[in-house]
Amino acid sequence: MPRLLIPVESLPGETRVAATPDTVKKFVSFGCSVAVERGAGAASGYLDDAYAAQGAELVAPGDGSAWGQADVLLCVQTPTAEALARLRQGALVVGLLAPYANGDLSHALQRGGLSAMALELLPRISRAQSADALSSQANIAGYKSVLLASAALDRYFPMLMTAAGTVQPAKVVILGAGVAGLQAVATARRLGAVVYVSDIRPAVKEQVESLGARFIEPPELEDKPSESGGYAKQASDAFLAAQRQQLSDQLAEADVAICTAQVPGRRAPRLISEDMLDRMRPGAVVVDLAVAQGGNCAETVPDQTVDRKGVKLIAGNDLPCTVPNHASALYARNLVALLEPTLKDGALSLDTEDELVAGCLIAQDGTIRRGDVLTPGAN
Repeated sequence: MPRLLIPVESLPGETRVAATPDTVKKFVSFGCSVAVERGAGAASGYLDDAYAAQGAELVAPGDGSAWGQADVLLCVQTPTAEALARLRQGALVVGLLAPYANGDLSHALQRGGLSAMALELLPRISRAQSADALSSQANIAGYKSVLLASAALDRYFPMLMTAAGTVQPAKVVILGAGVAGLQAVATARRLGAVVYVSDIRPAVKEQVESLGARFIEPPELEDKPSESGGYAKQASDAFLAAQRQQLSDQLAEADVAICTAQVPGRRAPRLISEDMLDRMRPGAVVVDLAVAQGGNCAETVPDQTVDRKGVKLIAGNDLPCTVPNHASALYARNLVALLEPTLKDGALSLDTEDELVAGCLIAQDGTIRRGDVLTPGAN
């Protein structure tokens, strides 16, 4: 039977875990044996006894025998090269592996003769929705970004009628109407804010308005970007310049800006310039979810809150790690949905003709299949 291993995450600050007791029960019902490193789920509220009660074997963190026997390693983020070297040849690694231009990962997979599935590359088609980890985690990031902004803002979010007079609602501008942006819209609206949304894709207008927000129409240029495979396509410099000019007046009146615009494998587009920040009022808040990819907003710094002339610039990287219980639960279900079709008759079988598998299988038995992603330009 396939043997799965759930490790303690090694990246500092990573509080999520790749399996919960519920998904361990699922994998056991599929005919798998599951080993969980002790303490793997502690930071997200899942205790060792709960895993054991569902049939998991508890092993010591870094146990060489457990790693050497594993057929599948389920992780949230890429383990260290030293950890990957413990796996037997032919083992499968599944997780958010940060594959873009990741030469170190490529070398580790080749040296170890490993297979790997990077969830970032899962095709965004309807059949893949239940396995779409980027969406499940982006939902959490969008939700938490609004809570951070509301806690840092010097005003109420909703309109209030009080004996001392009427308090006007906060104005929130959200840049990007992807999964994170739409969840931010929904959350800000629940809190009573007036919400405006800017996105380079005119097609998202209907979604934005269905949530009660107001769509800022993109600039009228011939090279309007759209999307490809469910992801926003890179916009031209001319389009982005026109959009920034349009945003400047909106941001001058805004209390909160939530930045969510990202393009896979590329530096995040810079949408809020220093000049725009100069026009924002003291006390306003910017939350930048793209800060780890270079940032949509000037002067944001990963893992920090910067006070810039009274405007608070909040780094929004790793927000799912601040909601680790639900983030882990959703992520673990994504992994079950992805792997269930590959677990047949008590064996693991990867069908490379399946577009879900083919899209995210970056390496197979040490052979790199997605060199265009891992080592772009190498050939």
